[in-house]
Amino acid sequence: MKPILRNTLNVAAGLLLGIGVIGQLAFNGRPSERTPTGNVITAPVLPKQLSFAGEAVPLDRWDVRERLDREVMINYYNHGNILFLIKSANKYFPVITERLRANGVPEDFKYLCIAESNLLPGAISSVGAASFWQFMSGTAPGYGLEVNKEVDHRYDLIRATDAASAYLKSAYQKFGSWTAAAASYNCGQGGYNGQATYQGTKQYYDLLLPEETNRYIFRILAFKHLLENSEALGFKVEDEEKYTMPATRTITVTSSIPNLAAFAQANGTTYKMLRQLNPWLRGRSLPVSAGKSYVIQLPEEEKGF
Repeated sequence: MKPILRNTLNVAAGLLLGIGVIGQLAFNGRPSERTPTGNVITAPVLPKQLSFAGEAVPLDRWDVRERLDREVMINYYNHGNILFLIKSANKYFPVITERLRANGVPEDFKYLCIAESNLLPGAISSVGAASFWQFMSGTAPGYGLEVNKEVDHRYDLIRATDAASAYLKSAYQKFGSWTAAAASYNCGQGGYNGQATYQGTKQYYDLLLPEETNRYIFRILAFKHLLENSEALGFKVEDEEKYTMPATRTITVTSSIPNLAAFAQANGTTYKMLRQLNPWLRGRSLPVSAGKSYVIQLPEEEKGF
């Protein structure tokens, strides 16, 4: 490559980089600042007041404010993920919110669901916790979720939200605080109670907990702040670009389905679509014991094969 061409390309690349940086700097609601060496990146402004499930966050404390600041900055500058969450929340939050309300759990726990799974139905942790609310296979049955190789209700948004609600209400009764209940969702009621007993307080903001749990509530608070103030913070998503639940029809099955692919085609759809609409179906068949039934979602309009 000739030197003059290389220089031209370097200048062009520099201009493109500069445009990208300037666009990012204006993103956090603050005017971009110019110095003799160019623009500087500024931190997003923290709210003056914040609450979780009706419980005030003590932002007047330096340790609380610094922890929140860290999580807000980390997630704020992950622009693509915040935009994805805004789109996904439009699809899943109405269902989650309805079930939380029905179970008497504050709506703010929808942000805990983000902290757990990023609203990804197929999310699986390194230790095997699955789907929206990240239940372990050994724990799930204790909260009414069926888990086996053909059926896994951890992937059923309604059932899993009901199960999470049962856990959270139990934790709230034990600790007397929704914030503590949320923290125990990460470290377990036993783990939280052990630390509370040793340290002489049940108050989350006064407890030294494992670092993952120390960060956990502040990640939830960061998601709440960023999503509830998304447009003011520069995240713009048109309504037509947001995800929505597909239109479906339901059928109730009371007998075993030996071949789900054949079943899907017989009902005007594909095995892929059947699994997407019913992620709790985990195999190629669906055994149904006597007296039992399952409700299956199918596309609203049948497709011919």
